[in-house]
Amino acid sequence: MTVRKYLGRPRSVTAAEAVELIASGALVVDVRGERERARQHVPGSRHVPLRELEARADELPDDRLLITFCTGGLLSRGAASVLATLGFEVVNLADGLIGWRAAGGPLEGSRPDPRP
Repeated sequence: MTVRKYLGRPRSVTAAEAVELIASGALVVDVRGERERARQHVPGSRHVPLRELEARADELPDDRLLITFCTGGLLSRGAASVLATLGFEVVNLADGLIGWRAAGGPLEGSRPDPRP
């Protein structure tokens, strides 16, 4: 157990780091609203809106790293703090969907991919 857990401020990772963590078994937790998620999301991510996070935390695995995810990184930063307080091993995707898209991370959803 690290001191970071007690500080409630999990570290942030870049999209490139997140890709590596996902390849190693980490799970992306998308904390955005339903409409945002439907437009685009990270394949294989788990959707738990921020407003439901604490009540639904038992749906998340406690045996693997969680990566919180939102559009720009702000909501997911708060979500990471909540999950860390609940005892999860968690990091925040610093720039959210914006950074993920800029780094070429894979996306699914109804919104067309702006990349050629």
